[in-house]
Amino acid sequence: MTITMYGITTCDTIRKARVWLESRDVPYRFHDYRTEGIEADKLSGWVGKVGWEKLLNKGSTTFRELPENDKAGLDEKKAKKLMLAKPTTIKRPVLEVGDRVLVGFKPEVYDEAVGGK
Repeated sequence: MTITMYGITTCDTIRKARVWLESRDVPYRFHDYRTEGIEADKLSGWVGKVGWEKLLNKGSTTFRELPENDKAGLDEKKAKKLMLAKPTTIKRPVLEVGDRVLVGFKPEVYDEAVGGK
């Protein structure tokens, strides 16, 4: 089973999730939005599985600093365009476990999805 974690290295929640995975010897690949960006097809796949509302991090510094007209009238198309242009507006972490997409870090959800030692 291939596991990929998406996020940014400076995020505290990412750090917690990485420690959790590593302490259980769960192999994963880390994809940093800041250096690698995010592909439109990948984002569309996530939106199809979990919805854009769950993916868009309205509490992020990046989102809060946007001009009001960028935040107004959000729908799927506008939200996807925003997340592609500014990947730090995507909630973190996003964990792909096979064909599953997990958003955020909850140890009990990770345990059910990936196990580990």
